Amino acid sequence: MKLVVQVKLLPTPEQASALGATLRACNRAASHASRVAFEKRITSRNELQKDVYADLKARFGLSAQPAVRAVKKVVDAYATLRANLRAGNLGNPGSRRYVKATGEPLSFRPDAAQPFDDRCLSWQFDARTVSIWTLGGRMKGVRFACSPDQLKALVQYRRGESDLVHRDGKWFLIAICEVPEQPRYEPVDWIGVDRGIVNLATTSDGTNHQGRRLGRYRRWQARKRAELQAKGTRSAKRRAKRRARREARHATHINHRISKEIVAVAQRTGRGIAVEDLGGIRDRVRLRRDQRATLSSWPFHQLGAHLAYKARRAGVPFLEVDAAYTSQMCPRCGHTGRTNRPDRDHFCCRRCGLAGPADVVAGVNVRNRARSAWVLVTAPVPALA
Repeated sequence: MKLVVQVKLLPTPEQASALGATLRACNRAASHASRVAFEKRITSRNELQKDVYADLKARFGLSAQPAVRAVKKVVDAYATLRANLRAGNLGNPGSRRYVKATGEPLSFRPDAAQPFDDRCLSWQFDARTVSIWTLGGRMKGVRFACSPDQLKALVQYRRGESDLVHRDGKWFLIAICEVPEQPRYEPVDWIGVDRGIVNLATTSDGTNHQGRRLGRYRRWQARKRAELQAKGTRSAKRRAKRRARREARHATHINHRISKEIVAVAQRTGRGIAVEDLGGIRDRVRLRRDQRATLSSWPFHQLGAHLAYKARRAGVPFLEVDAAYTSQMCPRCGHTGRTNRPDRDHFCCRRCGLAGPADVVAGVNVRNRARSAWVLVTAPVPALA
């Protein structure tokens, strides 16, 4: 399986200047190649490379391999655009978003990420440095910082190209690691996980990972952002820029911690993990204005993605099941109704009297559906007569 490892570069001012000039040149070259591809309706990488290769080297100062990488970046960007159009992510043909996306060539920001393969970039893991191609030639001895686990993954499993990223005045390298998967075992049972806003994750075992602290943190961050925006001074803008993405990093850390704990329990007990399929929930739900920001910032998809890849890496079976009425259905008698859940926190079946925390009951229903779904997934296919 593929894992992404991000390391922070620690260039000197001279090295940072060279990296910035290189990144801007690569993106200008990619924008030029994009215009050619758009005007000539070229989708083939080989055809586009024949048309623009010499021009990229002569006009933008790229050497052979960076020019090839720029062409590939353009072709990949158009492939992604076509996939989004087919999936309907940009609206129907004729809509404003669709026309805007298809009516002009793709352009690349001056500091957009640029891929470098092993011919343009090499790693010196013992010295914790990289050697990277720039417009001024090969630049050696650029230091990087990472955790011991990240360094171990890079040494053992790094494959393919790495992306040079400039973000908030900092430099990063993002590398792809091909990490081997553990063989998936046959689960003895399942852990149902109910994801929510107040309680980020509640398992069928009764373990509750509350989201109140994250909610308070988000509200505090929102107040600080409003104060800095209202002040509007240069100092306030600098502080707001430094605080950017801090809230997202905090939420990501919490999701990593929760998913790691759930996967560890499942692996230790020989069980699988089941979650609700919440795809499209933001489109299905209509909320009051004061609730929209809370739903929009709810990181349920990221938590599910963390659970999925950590389970896959550990060999733990993972399933997504139907989410319909999991919080309103009684797991004992099957009675389903809104009245079974009189408020957000409590469940009480109107038919058999089963009562308990609503999120735990939902987790139990997810677990029960996983049991049935796994039987269907693993059932042998009958042979044709």
